[in-house]
Amino acid sequence: MAEPPPGPSAADGMPPGLPRVLAVATITIGLTMSVLSNSMTNLALPYIAHDLGITAESSIWIVNATQIALIICLLPVAALADIVGYRHVYRFGLVLFSLASIGCAVAPSLGWLLVGRTLQGLGGAAIMSVQPALVRAIYPRAQLGRGLGFNTTVVATSLAAGPSIGAALLSITSWPILFAVYVPLGIVSFVLSERYLPHTTHTHRPFDFISAVLSGATFGLLIFGIDGVAHGHRLVVVVAEFATAAILGTVFVLRQRGLADPMMPIDVFRRPIFSLSISASTCTFTAQGLAFVSLPFFFHTVLGRDATDTGILLTAWPLALACVAPIAGRLADRHHPGLLGAIGLAGMTAGLVLTALLPPDPSSADIMWRLVLCGAGFGIFASPNNRLMMNAVPRERSGSAGGIIATARTLGQTMGAALVAVVFGLFDFSGGGAAEAAQAAIWLGAGFAATALVIGSLRLRH
Repeated sequence: MAEPPPGPSAADGMPPGLPRVLAVATITIGLTMSVLSNSMTNLALPYIAHDLGITAESSIWIVNATQIALIICLLPVAALADIVGYRHVYRFGLVLFSLASIGCAVAPSLGWLLVGRTLQGLGGAAIMSVQPALVRAIYPRAQLGRGLGFNTTVVATSLAAGPSIGAALLSITSWPILFAVYVPLGIVSFVLSERYLPHTTHTHRPFDFISAVLSGATFGLLIFGIDGVAHGHRLVVVVAEFATAAILGTVFVLRQRGLADPMMPIDVFRRPIFSLSISASTCTFTAQGLAFVSLPFFFHTVLGRDATDTGILLTAWPLALACVAPIAGRLADRHHPGLLGAIGLAGMTAGLVLTALLPPDPSSADIMWRLVLCGAGFGIFASPNNRLMMNAVPRERSGSAGGIIATARTLGQTMGAALVAVVFGLFDFSGGGAAEAAQAAIWLGAGFAATALVIGSLRLRH
């Protein structure tokens, strides 16, 4: 193990006071940038398509490029962070994300913009993969739930505020500002990180490039396969993508078992707490993805709500999540996180079931209290669940564990969005079956939440 360089260190968290506050501030800024980059970009796609003279279908790749780069790079970057240090990888991510944002802001063509967005995804992977590890280094073990709960609040608040911030910026000027705004934020976070982010010990081992390629190819093909199912690509192509992903994934796992220092520590999955928690997390984010993608169509197409009303209604979920997550994090430091998670998942499942059972012409209040129940349930689950996963792995593998957690989240959200497209196709959404299609998607989300509840409840035995 290498000795950390002089400067702030964190054997069991940083002491309370201004240094810890500013250390939290720098990772909060980075996490906010990463989350906002997609939620604000989604809003600007029609404007970008018009200015660059591209089709709406082509503009979707502006979002897909970042998501694909993110999920391909999360595990390799997290493993690299265990080797070179979480602080250095985080700061590299800030620099790359900021430079890529400049490239996006001045992009004269779709190709240029896709390159910038891909680099943003790589920078975002460096920022997001080390977040749990940095939280573990900043907060004492007894307050880890509090720190992870605050992180969950930041994500939820950023998701809720993204469309509003994007709309406000677009009302002032054109879409490049949605990328340029990250540059000053990146500079502030980088300056703070130089002085206040703690140095951590890191392991001496070579970086496994073969595992990185296998991991990236596996998740890349998996995402392309999911996207192919959602958009009705040729069956032979989709099957080939899934089959190749399965083969490469098997080779990747077998390789990890034979390595003394694997990129993805397979042995942590032998710990029931970790494997059950990561499975529940994936199911929960799939349920959330199903709801977040299907509900806007339901509100607008079925209920006839305009964009403003739809935005207000959808905000109920992330705002409830943002309010509850820090409280759940503090409770997880004192009470059984598995029990808290089960309570949260029960609430989320009930909220989705009640949303699927909405009357034909519901009031805004009828809708919002159901979504508040979903968001509060998710918040009660998320922070304790992350605490369980991080405490289930050795401190020197915090980076790899963070990469696995971020990969599960991204994969779940992607599967949720793809399943919505599949359901809408089965029910002929554009041909008059909008209500049935949206309701089916929400029921499917409730099913995934219920599955997470069953899996998560098994942790109470351990």
